[in-house]
Amino acid sequence: MEVDYAVVGAGSSGCVIANRLSADPNTTVALLEAGGRDTNPWIHIPVGYFKTMHNPSVDWCYRTEPDPGLNGRSIDWPRGKVLGGSSSLNGLLYVRGQKEDYDRWRQMGNVGWGWDDVLPLFKRSEDQERGEDPYHGVGGPLSVSNMRIQRPICDAWVAAAQAAGYPFNPDYNGADQEGVGYFQLTTRNGRRCSSAVAYLKPIRNRQNLNIITNALVTRITLDGKQATGLVYRDRAGNEKTVKVRREIILSGGAINSPQILMLSGIGDPDHLKKNGIDPVHALPNVGKRLQDHLQARLVFKCNEPTLNDEVRSLINQARIALKYALFRAGPMTMAASLATGFMKTRPDVETPDIQFHVQPWSADSPGEGVHPFSAFTMSVCQLRPESRGELHLNGPDPSQHVKIIPNYLSTETDCRTIVDGVNIARRIAQHNPLASKISEEFRPTSQLSTDDYEGTLDWVRSNSVSIYHPTGTCAMGTNETAVVDPALKVHGIGNLRVADCSIMPEIVSGNTNAPAIMIGEKASDLLTAGT
Repeated sequence: MEVDYAVVGAGSSGCVIANRLSADPNTTVALLEAGGRDTNPWIHIPVGYFKTMHNPSVDWCYRTEPDPGLNGRSIDWPRGKVLGGSSSLNGLLYVRGQKEDYDRWRQMGNVGWGWDDVLPLFKRSEDQERGEDPYHGVGGPLSVSNMRIQRPICDAWVAAAQAAGYPFNPDYNGADQEGVGYFQLTTRNGRRCSSAVAYLKPIRNRQNLNIITNALVTRITLDGKQATGLVYRDRAGNEKTVKVRREIILSGGAINSPQILMLSGIGDPDHLKKNGIDPVHALPNVGKRLQDHLQARLVFKCNEPTLNDEVRSLINQARIALKYALFRAGPMTMAASLATGFMKTRPDVETPDIQFHVQPWSADSPGEGVHPFSAFTMSVCQLRPESRGELHLNGPDPSQHVKIIPNYLSTETDCRTIVDGVNIARRIAQHNPLASKISEEFRPTSQLSTDDYEGTLDWVRSNSVSIYHPTGTCAMGTNETAVVDPALKVHGIGNLRVADCSIMPEIVSGNTNAPAIMIGEKASDLLTAGT
């Protein structure tokens, strides 16, 4: 096969790029996805992440290496292995981050990535249920909708947070992120609007677009320092080659994109040699500068029913399913969280440095079912961690998962911020109307004093988990510490770009799906302009 462009990874960014490039009927595009088609019905039901996460048919099912910052624990890192990528598995939360995030990228030398540059891309991608305004667009491929479900415990949390002094914010993606309110979702008529639904489904019949699923890309072919094509394994294990006349775009995400570069001989030469790979081009920071959002999940038992009680009996489950089937309403339309808050831990912090995800249910993990008691969850994460991790190859075999070394909570700022966030959560729980609904603090425990810094930090290390936002492993920049330049071209290699969350020079202050789609839009503009 020979095409003009090959896009590797049909996830949040890759689907956008395949759509935009193939809009030119004179351009041929191959989109390769290691997973299968998005035919699993649970993908398209908003609450289906309970069924798809940790399901190896659609999830890479990554796990980190034991991490000293987590008291030696390994934790799950779900990543989508299906059309739509992680946008087919995620919690559906539409969050862009702060305008200051992107202005910082620009100040780091990444011209064209400031807030004024990327806001039009967010708007272009969006079909906002609330209508058009200076911060939002309508008519774009990605549907952004209000919640179709409310629960009293989340309303009580929003009111209690205001009583604790945090302002209400009806649009955290608008003029200012700070405050408390309710999430918006990437849903359309009560169904998940993944990047595959938004960008691929309407154009799957284009004659110049070839979507190849179950295609595990093993390496990029090079002629000197020019990318010429790629090799992939099909479902049967046969190796096939795609020749590329113009450019290859890696959109495999923060784990797979750097893995493919390293398997192709692009990376730290010493690391490549140790893994049986001949170095072709030295880029020492491929797989480095890894960042993620770590969440501490506080659980409070309640003296009135929560969603835990609604879903416990088979009769109630049948009622919930019927309501969804008939009206596209009820708990099955629920995202990972209902209420949210973006807050500052200290007065001297310029912009919010923690985020809350508030859920009217509680569980040890989504795949294990809810707790056998009435409860809700307050999850808090640090928005801008200083800690940096890295990825290591696990030998030359492309089917072997890389070693994920997140290096969580390795700086004093990160430790202090997450402890402050936990204490803020516990203080909010003491304000009405929420306090009157809480019967017991289940996690951590009321016996742990908010003045006990070391005890709280130890609890965080022993109990926190990822919120699944890996970034930075092919970081963008203008010097030798970067992997790609501001046009997303791999430094020193022709005809090769990376376009996904791995290019973030710093993680954004919020969930990463909306920024990933924006990156896809930006890459499309760069490619079509020949920049």
